[in-house]
Amino acid sequence: MATATPTREATEPNLKRHVGVVGLLFASVGSIIGSGWLFGALNASQQAGPAAIISWALGGFMILLIALVYAELGTMFPVSGGVVRFPHLAFGSFASYSAGWITWVAVATTAPIEVEAALQYATKYAPFTREHTVNGEIVHTLTALGYGAAVVLMATFVVINYFGIRWFARINNALVWWKLGIILLVIAAFLISAFHGENFTSHGFKPSGWHGVFTAIATSGIVFSYLGFRQGIELAGETDNPRRNVPLAVVGSVLLTGLIYIALQVAFIGALPTQVLSDSGSWAKLTFENDFGPLAALASLLGLSWLAVLLYVDAIVSPGDTGLIYTTVTSRISYAMARNGNAPKALARTTDRGVPLISLVVAFVVGLIVFLPFPSWQQLVGFITSATVMSFASGPLVLVALRKRMPELERPFRVPGGHLIPFLAFWSSNLIIYWSGWDIVWKLAVAIAIGFLLLPIYHVLGHDTPKLDLRSGASWVLPWLAGLLVISWLGSYPEPAAGNQNVLSFGTAIPALFALSVLVYVIAYLVPLRREEIEEHIEASRREAEYEEKELGAAP
Repeated sequence: MATATPTREATEPNLKRHVGVVGLLFASVGSIIGSGWLFGALNASQQAGPAAIISWALGGFMILLIALVYAELGTMFPVSGGVVRFPHLAFGSFASYSAGWITWVAVATTAPIEVEAALQYATKYAPFTREHTVNGEIVHTLTALGYGAAVVLMATFVVINYFGIRWFARINNALVWWKLGIILLVIAAFLISAFHGENFTSHGFKPSGWHGVFTAIATSGIVFSYLGFRQGIELAGETDNPRRNVPLAVVGSVLLTGLIYIALQVAFIGALPTQVLSDSGSWAKLTFENDFGPLAALASLLGLSWLAVLLYVDAIVSPGDTGLIYTTVTSRISYAMARNGNAPKALARTTDRGVPLISLVVAFVVGLIVFLPFPSWQQLVGFITSATVMSFASGPLVLVALRKRMPELERPFRVPGGHLIPFLAFWSSNLIIYWSGWDIVWKLAVAIAIGFLLLPIYHVLGHDTPKLDLRSGASWVLPWLAGLLVISWLGSYPEPAAGNQNVLSFGTAIPALFALSVLVYVIAYLVPLRREEIEEHIEASRREAEYEEKELGAAP
């Protein structure tokens, strides 16, 4: 089979390339700045103390490693839904189903967490949430009124998607400027109003040790706050110079927001009145009046009532913007999985408006169910972080498999260093999942198990289902997922323990995850599909992406 023509065509789908480097950069920056920054500074301070600054830097570095991998893949195959499609190219249907299911779980739970973020700040005006202590951590869980409001907000996302999402997309750039402007204003106002340098040492710089630093990365909203970098990849097919623009947008968005988040953490710690910290007794017990909206509450303590008002407004605008977009993304992933043959065909049906209505309704129902085991922002953020990072984890394996099978394939951007960055990206993904703790990992395992139970049922009852390619997919997917589950169960996160065994200490868990990462990485490198099969999948993926763009239009 000739290889030059199909592979070249596969990297050049017929898209309008009109997004420049600034537009691509701001698409990623706008997606990164969601609800995470509204709570991350306080949550990270409680878990790591002033060393939360290190947590933000390390979290940004680990996400940057993953983002670099997707910069190479995104410029090679500038198609929508790349996180789902890439595993299919190299490893076939079982791997793509696994990645697609995990991705769908991650994005389906993002709209609910944005709703919870808005309602937690809105508790200033009505009792939408109530303070509780869960596993020693103060969280703000939804009340009955909060559940009712959550249903209304989730329904609003669906209605806007059905009638007016293209209109909403037109004002999204303005919302990006708003979000960026507010966070920079908060940093400047806090730094100018008050700065108590003693806060960084009076109760210990790293009161919970490295355990607290790493836990904060996964569960306080730090990694969650970086995950929007994917927009630079998703829009790769619509930029005028992918070779230059995609890497600049991906790397630039993570570096820019990383600097902003670190500055916000410094400003938050420095602005805290020393008496508030003394009254709390420790960083782990840090609390103050109206901390359901921590940044707005601190602004009020500093006498910046005008800033508090802006933050309460932003607590509706920023999460609402992100929640609406992720409702769209969830329905599109359901649609793409159905088109790929990995989900019921009904999910790919669209209305005359080009709306995948059944997929939207499923996203709405699942979103409401998610509120039940995760009734607070703090409880859900670790789950979404782990699920999303797990969905990204297959990218490094796809990258090295394609380098092995198709080394001559054009790569407008190539990650330097051979296997080093792809392996570190994969290991980083596994570390983040582990640091989220057993409480999160076992729930994620249940969600994945549900997907694996549905797969054989679908293949028995469905029609025209693709072959699973178990040798190329299951041979590394199943050992990887099982290994993560066992290591988490044997590990020491969270602290205090809640069902895990504490057999692996801080010093032994990291090498264990390194060994698991090496094993899975090597297996995946050895078992990709044959070159001819990969070429067929590349061509099929290109056709599906073009059909999706025609059927649904561009994503907001």
